[in-house]
Amino acid sequence: MTARRVHTSGRLDAVVDVPGSKSIANRALLCGALATGRSTFTNVPDGDDTVAMLAALAALGFDVARDGSTVTIVGGRTDWPETTLHAGLAGTTSRFLTALAAVGRSPVTIDGHPPLRDRPFAPLQDALSALGGSVVPGERHGHLPVTVTGPLTGDRVSIRGDVSSQYVSALMMIAPTMPNGLRLDITTPLVSVPYVELTAHVLERFGVTPVEVTSNEIVVPYAAVSATDLAVEPDASSASYPLALAAVVGGRVTVPGLGLRALQGDAAFAEVLGRMGCGVTRTTSGVTVESGTDLRGVDIDMADISDLVPTVAVVAACASSPTRIRGVGFIRAKESDRLGDLADELRTLGVAVTVVDDGLDIEPSVDALCGGRVATHHDHRLAMAFGVLGSRVPGVEVDDGDVVTKSWPGFWTMLDGLRT
Repeated sequence: MTARRVHTSGRLDAVVDVPGSKSIANRALLCGALATGRSTFTNVPDGDDTVAMLAALAALGFDVARDGSTVTIVGGRTDWPETTLHAGLAGTTSRFLTALAAVGRSPVTIDGHPPLRDRPFAPLQDALSALGGSVVPGERHGHLPVTVTGPLTGDRVSIRGDVSSQYVSALMMIAPTMPNGLRLDITTPLVSVPYVELTAHVLERFGVTPVEVTSNEIVVPYAAVSATDLAVEPDASSASYPLALAAVVGGRVTVPGLGLRALQGDAAFAEVLGRMGCGVTRTTSGVTVESGTDLRGVDIDMADISDLVPTVAVVAACASSPTRIRGVGFIRAKESDRLGDLADELRTLGVAVTVVDDGLDIEPSVDALCGGRVATHHDHRLAMAFGVLGSRVPGVEVDDGDVVTKSWPGFWTMLDGLRT
């Protein structure tokens, strides 16, 4: 297991290019598989999640080609062979593939590494079964491995919204192939709403309209899915780390391509830093964050931007007043327990943090911050957040630092390149 020793940085004045959005890329790839014709996607990231999606689509028999960051796929088939698809540690990929398998008539098994097998899948699997699919667990109900066979015959199903929006997005993307489309009744408050809205936007790019999204109901029509070309915008979640560096070590950081028309909800991170005392400039071509004179804490509901909790937590550790993060109790079932595991490791670095039912309380900790060796718990977002904090605090070592390949293989190279 590789440990990364983080090097502290001085005041920054940097432009940082981040990889394409894996959220957009994986949605586009699945829709491209369902579309009739050839689709071309540019700025496709090279992280493990996207690599796993591309490998799975190739295993299903799709004509997939990659040249650098450009991917083409010829879609429109459902006559794939009986096979097993391995998603590694990729929760989004595995859930999207589980839904895709229900479109075809041959049994497809979806599996992953042990940490992924421990993550919950029951709401999605139960929904596919209720819609007429065959869903056979390999070991435990509601977990991987699972073998799925279609086609689906139903047109309406109820599903919880407070566990993961990925279940909802997965069902939305296969809905156009169902004879009467699909109506989803959302039985509990929907979390990560911007990701559901992102799914609707991608579907519309493939000619599926109208997609109706409300707080308790989502309707996707039966429609022809048309091939399209799409440029993948930079990953807003990944962009949070270099932007946070400006707040934590001081200076200015610009991320090109994540401007005023950004589709991803996590692009709101710059505004969070603005509330914490940073200067924020957003144009049509990018976003710039500049440190202010006083980095202060914030009271914030992060239910819609929950992937950013580790980033906000490390910024909060450097603030002059307390931070309360709310509305994110559901992130205990992410790649790690993103509340308990995150808090345990932050305490190793001297952060005064308390886990509450729906989030975290973080007290000003600047004077107590210290070096130490922290674990990632197989979670790329923890690893990159610890990298940000280690850029300010000497002596931080991150165990299993290579877990960042899930979304940003070049993260540590980027961080080292910013040293002054």
